[in-house]
Amino acid sequence: MSKIKTILFDLGGVIITLDQPQAVKRFKEIGLTDAGRRLDQYTQSGLFGALERGEIDAERFRAGLGEIIGHEVTMEQCLYGWMGYVADLPQRNLAALRRLRGEGYRIVLLSNTNPFLMSWALSDAFDGNGHSLADYMDAMYMSYKCGVMKPDERLFRHVLETENIIPEETLFVDDGPRNIEAAARLGVKTFCPKNGADWTSEIYKYLSE
Repeated sequence: MSKIKTILFDLGGVIITLDQPQAVKRFKEIGLTDAGRRLDQYTQSGLFGALERGEIDAERFRAGLGEIIGHEVTMEQCLYGWMGYVADLPQRNLAALRRLRGEGYRIVLLSNTNPFLMSWALSDAFDGNGHSLADYMDAMYMSYKCGVMKPDERLFRHVLETENIIPEETLFVDDGPRNIEAAARLGVKTFCPKNGADWTSEIYKYLSE
C-alpha cells in the first residue's frame, strides 16, 4: 500500500467556497446579458476559457469582454465580476492546509483559474491575516500559467512529471467529478467533496487508506 506524500488541492470549491450565481449576477451588472450561459462552475469556455487557458492575458480579456457587451469595461469591473465566484474562505480550510504541511505532506495547488482571481489570492489580503495563498502552498499549478485546463490529462501529467511524484502516492482533492475522473485514470488517489463542504476531517480517511 502506497503512503500518500503529496496532496493536490483545487482552489474554487475546496479551499474557497464558490458562488457561481453571484458571479453571473455581477457580470450581468457589467452588461453581459448572457452571463448565465457563458460562466461555468468547473471549466470555462469561450472568452472565459481562453483566459483560464492562458491563450489571452487580462488586458485582452477586458477588451474582448467590452466587444461582446458593446461598450468599454475596466479592469476593476472585470475583477469585480470574477470575484463574484468567491463566496467564502473558511479559516478551517487554511488551518487544515497548515496542519497537513506540518504533518509532512507536500501541499500543491492545482486550479483552473485566471489572473483576476489570482491577483487577490496571491496578495496579502487573501486570508485576512496578511498572508497570500502562496504562504500555504509548497508549489502552485494554475491553468492560465500551464496553458491547459482540468480535466485535460496533460495538466495532471505536467504536475506529476514536474513534481516528480508517483500517482499512487498522490491525493487529489477537487469538487469537480470530471476532474476527479481524469486524475483517477492516471492512478492518482482522489477525494471529491462538495463545494463548500467541510473536508478537513474526512480527508484523513483518504490519507490512511
